[in-house]
Amino acid sequence: MTDTPGTGPGLEHGLAEAQRAHWQRTYTANPGMYGEQPSAPAEYAAEVFTAAGARDVLELGAGHGRDALHFARAGFRVMAADFSPTGLRQLRSAAAEQGLADRLSVLNHDVRDPLPLPDASVDGVFAHMLLCMALSTEEIEALVAEVRRVLRPGGTFVYTVRHTGDAHYGAGTGHGDDIWEHGGFAVHFFPRELVDSLAAEGWSLTEVHPFEEGDLPRRLWRVTQETSR
Repeated sequence: MTDTPGTGPGLEHGLAEAQRAHWQRTYTANPGMYGEQPSAPAEYAAEVFTAAGARDVLELGAGHGRDALHFARAGFRVMAADFSPTGLRQLRSAAAEQGLADRLSVLNHDVRDPLPLPDASVDGVFAHMLLCMALSTEEIEALVAEVRRVLRPGGTFVYTVRHTGDAHYGAGTGHGDDIWEHGGFAVHFFPRELVDSLAAEGWSLTEVHPFEEGDLPRRLWRVTQETSR
């Protein structure tokens, strides 16, 4: 397993810095906080990637790695990216224990910076609730453009986001741009118009699937889109 350092100047404003520190504390206090079983969106994504003949998969916002490990067990070569060194250390340990270290590399990276990957270098990209973190609309647009750049023609991007129908939308501390902070976690809640605009150039929007997760429950969309061939 390799550990690739991130690039770029790092976090640039107070909210982003506070969120990085909050996630570091959270992963430290709650090792393996999301459990060992993969998320339902990751199980779906693995099926989609398999059907498309994907080999190389990038996960953005991998955390401690329950979904990245699922992709590796499914036979993909996986790069797992996150801005939390603590989460990635937990992932590396779990991969070694499960005999998956040769199929999985980790990347300590903040998605506000360009992805340190070559053009057209991966077949699939997965991001579970990463795009709806404390990112501005401009930062989200730049990230999706980077995802399109690193995907091979016909590559698949599966991501999930909490949307404006979620019970926490409008609750807690507002930071503008549909970003609301509740319980220490800042979330950018997506209107449907944002989903459509992110797939407007160079993409084919395959599916926008509504689902619920957790005890609140959180209300999300699972979005599947493909790059132009």
